[in-house]
Amino acid sequence: MFKNKLAIWLFAITASIPLAAYADQKITVFAAASLTNAITEIANAYENEKGVKIQTSFAASSTLAKQIEKGAPADIFMSADDKWMNYLQEKNLISAGNRANLLANNLVLIAPKGKTFKVEMDKSFNFSGAFNGRLCTGETDSVPVGIYAKQSLKNLNWWDSIKMRLVGTQDVRAALVFVERGECEAGIVYETDAKISGKVQTIASFPDASHDPISYPLALVKGANAEAAGFYDYLKSDKAKVIFIKYGFKPMAR
Repeated sequence: MFKNKLAIWLFAITASIPLAAYADQKITVFAAASLTNAITEIANAYENEKGVKIQTSFAASSTLAKQIEKGAPADIFMSADDKWMNYLQEKNLISAGNRANLLANNLVLIAPKGKTFKVEMDKSFNFSGAFNGRLCTGETDSVPVGIYAKQSLKNLNWWDSIKMRLVGTQDVRAALVFVERGECEAGIVYETDAKISGKVQTIASFPDASHDPISYPLALVKGANAEAAGFYDYLKSDKAKVIFIKYGFKPMAR
């Protein structure tokens, strides 16, 4: 009788371990702010399909990379540029073998809805005289969208005349909000961010040649839990591709 009770007790404990572990399984994804809507939808789809919890953190790629460097428990990192992925790779926090360039995007000039102005993407155009007030984008020394914006403004010879009116924000979504509220009369954001807002209008797209290619590299972070590889693969799948395209991202050949 005692042996039977002991066997039942041991079986109950053993059987409960995988279930408890499964309940605690969580994949933490750090992703660029511009990916918020797309990654959230993809994560929800994966959770419903696989039953694995996805925890997301969205911010500027620079902020997330620095957090990972300091030991933040991220399993997957998706940046809005190569610079910050390279930064982590150089510190051996991600490996080249676990890295893939997944998406591309466009850089656009926006204004509050109903308050657009004429712009010609030409070096001879007087950009600073085309509108009054401030121009919002990400911090031009660290936030990817701001870095791209500065490159374009310099390439078009507009930088010197507009830099004193430029407002650098913590990430691209913050720049979008400033323009939505009319606190900035113009903004430089990604095309995908402009598309999700009903409060701004796209005035023009910056020439691709005016800035570095906008790419979104994806990687597993060193020490990622075993479940993370599944979601990493899912982000590269055709199911995820459909969602990325829905939000305006352009899948890259891999």
